[in-house]
Amino acid sequence: MNSGAPGQVTTAGPAWPALERWFEADPLASFTGLFCAVFFVLVLVYSAGYRRHFDSLTRHAVCLAVTLALTLGAVFASNLVVFLVFWGALGLLMYLLIAQTRGAEAAAIKTFILIGAGDALMILGAALIWRQTRTMDFALIDVPITSAEAVAAYLCLAAGALTKAGAMPFHTWVPDVAERAAIPVSAYLPASLDKLLGIYFLARLSMDLFVLGPAMNMLLMVIGAFTIVAAVMMALVQHDMTRLLGYHAVSQVGYMVLAIGTGSSLGIAAGLFHMLNNTLYKTCLFMTAGSVKERTGTTDLDKLGGLGRFMPFTFASFLIAALAISGVPPLNGFASKWMIYHAIVEKSAAETGGWLVFLICAMFGSVLTLASFMKLAHAVFLGQRSPGVTQPREAGAALWGPGLVLALACVVFGLFPYAIPLRLWIEPVVGWQYHEVLGRDIFYPGTWSPLPVALLLLVGVIIAGLAAFWGLKGRIRVVEPFVGGERLEEHPEMRVSGTAFYDTVRELPVIGGAYALAAAKVFDVYEVGARLCFAVSHRLSDTHTGILPQYVLWCVAGLVILLVWLL
Repeated sequence: MNSGAPGQVTTAGPAWPALERWFEADPLASFTGLFCAVFFVLVLVYSAGYRRHFDSLTRHAVCLAVTLALTLGAVFASNLVVFLVFWGALGLLMYLLIAQTRGAEAAAIKTFILIGAGDALMILGAALIWRQTRTMDFALIDVPITSAEAVAAYLCLAAGALTKAGAMPFHTWVPDVAERAAIPVSAYLPASLDKLLGIYFLARLSMDLFVLGPAMNMLLMVIGAFTIVAAVMMALVQHDMTRLLGYHAVSQVGYMVLAIGTGSSLGIAAGLFHMLNNTLYKTCLFMTAGSVKERTGTTDLDKLGGLGRFMPFTFASFLIAALAISGVPPLNGFASKWMIYHAIVEKSAAETGGWLVFLICAMFGSVLTLASFMKLAHAVFLGQRSPGVTQPREAGAALWGPGLVLALACVVFGLFPYAIPLRLWIEPVVGWQYHEVLGRDIFYPGTWSPLPVALLLLVGVIIAGLAAFWGLKGRIRVVEPFVGGERLEEHPEMRVSGTAFYDTVRELPVIGGAYALAAAKVFDVYEVGARLCFAVSHRLSDTHTGILPQYVLWCVAGLVILLVWLL
């Protein structure tokens, strides 16, 4: 897409970044913009069913629409100045959407500050690009990362993209928003829109605006692998459904960053495909959490249980999305993760060391994801019904309908990944060619055959079901649930919640210490920055004693330092 020769800095351009071409609908922008609009429609329908939680549904809908318009402006922008204008305005809309929920004001402020800090870094990165290229046109920027200035420009711009997407260490706003904001807001921002926009810009940087070297690719892969494992470990021990989903939203970003960090066309395609898949199942999961909260009034896992029989559509949507995010075949999450595994082996084994570590992190993350969703399914939908939940029932169609649509999309994209999402939207971005030779499909790299596997799984499930039915026929005895001889209805304190087993993870020797540090906000860049700023401000305030000679001394000292620096 760049007109400059690869590996060379383009210097042609006007003396000032004039906005000759403001917007362009290339394949990457069209693909991202399409799904931004799709998720806007689904979340808008869902919000209608969630209306009683908003002071004004009209104001909420207007905020969603303006957010979509600004997002599309950023996605289709072909000039860095125009892009930053729309990108920066989105920070204010994020604040307004989050803050409209009572109790979410602190999360809104935290998000605004973190996103704003990322935006400031992006402006600095844009200034560094201007110094090197004398242009802001995406088509004319092609900067090789061969100098300290180029490295700084890429890191500044990538930091803004990673903050928006929610990658570590800029992730801490995501769990807070997921827990405190209204569910439609969580489903729209950290689950879908910000993932699409953040990963879109990271891919744009890595594919079009910069020529990445092995060192920068390695840095992205390290960030991705660390994000996968650290975030899913945090998700394991959460007792709130929405906060757990927030940490999984962070963990899934790690897969996308890891894939883009490989630098190969297969890795870019896998990262974009996983970006799409993540928005499908993660938005679906947040919507199921909203349905649970609507009918029970809580998302505390210790207060839930046994809702599967009362909320069948919500449970079905949750189960499909949970298996998809865990990478269980033949769903869409497995298809994109399988491509990521192939990209790691293909690229890293050929050019960089440590590829086995990255592969293990990616696969281990999937195992832990499955474990945490087994916990979530047990705590919310299976097991004994919680005594605190009375007369649960299925949510309205406006609440379970959009989630069911997204769950079906997970199935379709898993069964036909190469015929639909890859061929229609990913192939034009990376320039692959899908064709047919003598009636036989020539597939992309990193492919597998989902339909035969799905058929075999279906046959196995049917055989197992028939065997269980005929084998247990006439031998089933219905009794009241009990633990150690105690009837649970008479002794509810004996009830084992879905979170009890996973609490032992906190007691592991090394991991337990890390959890303690996380609880103390040691890894939260927002909290650490706030403490540092307050410490500095308090020290400065101590110098304001009201004694005139001290003020004169400070003025003289400042003048001396200024003169020394100037001379």
